[in-house]
Amino acid sequence: MPSNLRRNQEHFVAPEEETPLQAIDAVSTDDKPRTVWGDAWQSMRRRPMFWVSAVLIVLILVVAMFPGLFSPVSPTANCLLANSNAGPAAGHPFGFTRQGCDVYARVIYGTQSSVMVGVIATLVVAIFGSIVGALAGYYGGILDAILSRVADIFFAIPTVLGAIVFMSVVPERTPLVVALVIAVFAWPQIARIMRGAVLTAKQADYVVASIALGVSRWRVLLRHVLPNAIAPVIAVATVSLGTFIVAEATLSFLGIGLPGTVMSWGNDINSARQSLTTSPMVLIYPAAALSVTVLSFLMLGDVVRDALDPKERARR
Repeated sequence: MPSNLRRNQEHFVAPEEETPLQAIDAVSTDDKPRTVWGDAWQSMRRRPMFWVSAVLIVLILVVAMFPGLFSPVSPTANCLLANSNAGPAAGHPFGFTRQGCDVYARVIYGTQSSVMVGVIATLVVAIFGSIVGALAGYYGGILDAILSRVADIFFAIPTVLGAIVFMSVVPERTPLVVALVIAVFAWPQIARIMRGAVLTAKQADYVVASIALGVSRWRVLLRHVLPNAIAPVIAVATVSLGTFIVAEATLSFLGIGLPGTVMSWGNDINSARQSLTTSPMVLIYPAAALSVTVLSFLMLGDVVRDALDPKERARR
């Protein structure tokens, strides 16, 4: 065999083999940078509190949308005074109210109104507050001064107190009306948070570069600023949903929220006061459902807030 052919064979590297440096380069090429939401998901999925709260919230939402799947008994039919404040019986695990209605059915069907008020109020507050805060923080100047002062006026009024005054003069008290009244006095918090997040995001280099390249300010706001400022709003809105459910229960308990013909946990707690000494479980069951629901949203909000906070992620 010629010497030059032997030398070529000795220095030949098979195509299926690769050096360690090539393997490292291939791995680094395949890796894709994760977004803020990707990092948040990786953080949340490792926390048991996230899964516990998520399972409870999904269960509560399913009960609110399909109460008939969980209670074959009607909460208003077959209300016999003979069963007044009676204990648990076959098909009635929670016993009966003072009017002889099934407590379990009322707790199940009361989920719908309470959750509906909380969801509608949260959506209205998140959308309207985000719009006001984004416009104030992004454009600044006179617009910021006017919107901030208007928000301060509403922020100075406690949500429940303002809703009590407003609901006392409202002729129709449907879940939609109660949710809108709560939202009227609750939006300034979201507006303040969004304004601060927009003030921080609009100083980023990519925002300044986009404006310098001639991109319209409105387009920069929608495509670059808002996606990077919405994270704290989502975290606060998740916690606020639980507080709005409590606000509805408080108004209904005081007799100025949902009317007595509408089943809600607040109305059931109000009605159970008369039987507190003789049958305390009639009050405990709707109060427990309210507590579990609010606690679930509060836990989820805490997890989302920690996952979206870069300082908290770095600490973990």
